[in-house]
Amino acid sequence: MSRRRSIMSDALKYELAKELGVEDIVRTEGWGAVSSRNCGNLVKLAIERAERALAQQQQVGYDR
Repeated sequence: MSRRRSIMSDALKYELAKELGVEDIVRTEGWGAVSSRNCGNLVKLAIERAERALAQQQQVGYDR
């Protein structure tokens, strides 16, 4: 089975990890050491950011 291409950039993943306070774990032990709860929180935060960005894009489109 082939690996899926990542949707999020590594830079975004590390930025989110830093925001949630797990960046040190990721850098020293890798992503596998991050708890399931924290991984879920990373995904939730990424989705929230994407939704905000999409809403802003749509708002700009309506303002034209």
